[in-house]
Formats: sequence, C-alpha cells, structure tokens
Amino acid sequence: MRHQKKTLKLGLTASHRKALLANQVCSLIEHQRIKTTLAKAKAVRPLAEKMVTLGKKGSLHARRTALAVLRQKGAVKKLFEDIAPRSASRNGGYTRIVKLGARKSDSAPVAFIEWVDAPQVVEEPVAEEKGKKRKASKTTPADTETKSTSKPKKSEADESESK
Repeated sequence: MRHQKKTLKLGLTASHRKALLANQVCSLIEHQRIKTTLAKAKAVRPLAEKMVTLGKKGSLHARRTALAVLRQKGAVKKLFEDIAPRSASRNGGYTRIVKLGARKSDSAPVAFIEWVDAPQVVEEPVAEEKGKKRKASKTTPADTETKSTSKPKKSEADESESK
C-alpha cells in the first residue's frame, strides 16, 4: 500500500524530478505565472510554498537552503526581496492553480500556476488593437466603386493631339 507516500513521481527519476521542479519554481518566480500540465502544477505547488516560507524567514540559513534547492541566484534574490514580503501577512496558500482544459495535441490537462498576491495579467487589450486595425483599414463600398469605376478624363489638349 502507498500510505503516506506523498511525492508525485511524474514518471521521472529522482534527480530529473528535482531538477524539473526546481526549474518550474524558478520560472514561476521569474514570470509570476506559468502554464504547465496539471500534474506538474500540483507537484510544483508544495515546493513553491516551502520556498516562500523560507523567504519569509529571511535568514542567511534560509537563503542558503533556498539556493541549494533552486540553484539560481537571481530567482532566490527575487524570492527573498519581492515575493516573500508580498506574502508576509498570509499564513500559507501562496499559489493558485487555474485549470485550462485539455491540450489539443495530446489531451493532457493544462493549468496555470500563479502567485495569489501577484497583479492580475489581462490579455484583452491585444485583441482590441487587432480589431481597431481591421476597422481602420476597411473602406466603404462607395469608396471602392468610385476608385474602380472612375476613369481619368482626357483634357481638350489630349483629344486634339490624338486626332
């Protein structure tokens, strides 16, 4: 029986799994939000929460422990200076998993994992700009008719030269 064996193995060896999870947490720290499979997001969540708890302690020992796990100085610095102070008043639950549905290629369930205290990312204005460009480039039907049907008229001088 598999009682109290909480580790999600993800079909990887232990060293590969540790490297994958460390890289996922570093990406989460850097980008504030990452898109991954649901199983990986659920595996990343406990490690990310532990790193924020270390960041809240702020001691040299906590910083070295985080560096030993994450292996990226820039990520540890951002964790201790930016993300941990934002979550100082919170007693856990620093991350959120948002399910996105199945991936088209292999039907794997995909999800966003993001910080709860992070500013909201809005992707709506990009779609509006595309719509504005289309509207600006369209011409009215009357404009197209006048452009295509109107022929330059010959002046009287041109007519006398042609005769």
